Amino acid sequence: MHKKIFFAVALVAILGAVATGPALASDKTDAFAPVQQFMDGFNKGDMKLALAACADETSIIDNFAPHEWHGAGACAKWASDFDAAVKRDGITDGKVALGKPKHVDVTADRAYVVVPATYTYKLKGKPMKLYGQWTAALQKLPAGWRLTGWTWSDQ
Repeated sequence: MHKKIFFAVALVAILGAVATGPALASDKTDAFAPVQQFMDGFNKGDMKLALAACADETSIIDNFAPHEWHGAGACAKWASDFDAAVKRDGITDGKVALGKPKHVDVTADRAYVVVPATYTYKLKGKPMKLYGQWTAALQKLPAGWRLTGWTWSDQ
């Protein structure tokens, strides 16, 4: 009887260690895909592609007012506010180049990504460059990995 209980406890411990062990390279690649998708859509001016990377419930912090968006449809609201801000400020030709990720940490159905980024644009025709960092939280949903939160931090 004691051997059966010991075996069951040992099996649960081993399965728990496997389930929470280090993420496989494919897990990290899969979790990073929505980050790249969002930026690809943004850079192409295809906000439908970008927004498809977001979960419905999202939390966003960015460097332009109102600085914070959250809840259902937050990504779409951010996109609308971003569009209004760049038009108001005379910003055109915006593109984000992602650097090599500093972190792509995956634990079960959650992921954390930190990647340096450079935003190039024209401000009233003058070329500009802004260095920053994009940090994202993701969740693996039935439809795949989706952004549940992200922030842009100026450097």
